[in-house]
Amino acid sequence: MTLPRVLGLDLSITAPGICLPDGTTRTIKTNPKDGDRRLQQIVREVGIAMGEREFANDCDLVVMEEAPPGLKGPAIKAIHMVHGAVRLSLIDFGTPYVVINPTTLKAYATGSTSADKTAMAMAAFKRTGREFADDNQCDAFWLRAAGLGLLGQPEFQLPVAQRDRLAKVALPEGVRRG
Repeated sequence: MTLPRVLGLDLSITAPGICLPDGTTRTIKTNPKDGDRRLQQIVREVGIAMGEREFANDCDLVVMEEAPPGLKGPAIKAIHMVHGAVRLSLIDFGTPYVVINPTTLKAYATGSTSADKTAMAMAAFKRTGREFADDNQCDAFWLRAAGLGLLGQPEFQLPVAQRDRLAKVALPEGVRRG
């Protein structure tokens, strides 16, 4: 069985995490000295991740995490700029995307809405034996896993209560829940 091509994105201005459709992960490292040009770098690298060329539309779904609650000041402005730049590019190329609330993602991965980064990493290790270079890659992995779950083709099994956490995630028009 061929899994749908789902890309997981844990977006930030400093070190976005990406989980490619084949399940491999990486982190985009940006340089603060580049200012807003980091947005171009992130959009370019997301496009490459989608199909090894600029927004090749080779993804069935892109899954991103919503900005964390409680973020304030320059950090919230930066995350919104990154989301805006990436979303506009996805829209331009007709690539469907969904945004998942951080507490929903935590509950899907661990069963707890208040799970910390260590609990997320432990849940991934328990389910798949995978370890990640950083928490950005781990979150991107769980975002891809949630996307596969939304499409009805999970890569691994989770308890029903955890799977049910995705029921409130709205899918984009034209994408059917599996």
